[in-house]
Amino acid sequence: MRAVEALPPLTFHEVDGERWPDLLRLFEARGGPSYCWCMVWRRMPDESQRRDRASKKAALAGSVAAGTPVGILGYAGDEPVAWCSIAPRETYRPLAGPIDPADERGAVWSLVCFFVPRSLRGRGITRRLIAAAIDHAGSRGARVVEAYPVDPDSPSYRFGGFVTTFADAGFEEVGRAGSRRHVMRYRIAPGQTRGA
Repeated sequence: MRAVEALPPLTFHEVDGERWPDLLRLFEARGGPSYCWCMVWRRMPDESQRRDRASKKAALAGSVAAGTPVGILGYAGDEPVAWCSIAPRETYRPLAGPIDPADERGAVWSLVCFFVPRSLRGRGITRRLIAAAIDHAGSRGARVVEAYPVDPDSPSYRFGGFVTTFADAGFEEVGRAGSRRHVMRYRIAPGQTRGA
């Protein structure tokens, strides 16, 4: 069995205009998610337009330029090595989570996908991304982080993570979204910091 090389400590940063080139580097590397640009669940400026790679990339770039939260990057030193889409639920298309009329705008943030290069998988990066996403959302005023993972044998939507990983992180199942996605929620306590 091959030994797994230890990762240096990871740091996490919100994607903004300054960090956009790092997201490009990660997404456009071999095996990166440049086919979707993490736009599967996001609202497009013009929902009727063609949803090809170029339009998806432009839409994500437009959100970043407008200051709309889109997610966080994980760094090993100065190198971006992981991505997590975490943003206010209203910046996405309907995701099938429970709607509480009492929730203020921005109170529920949705964690919809991850990307970790194949060479770095199996080292616990997703768990660290979840912890960092909770801290990030909480620092921006979220009271709930909602996720949509699948069972490990699911043939699709695996980019959203697995139910067991979220359960281990303290998320509770609150419903289903279609036949494959579970809806899971984590309630953020005031002043909570988990640390990644």
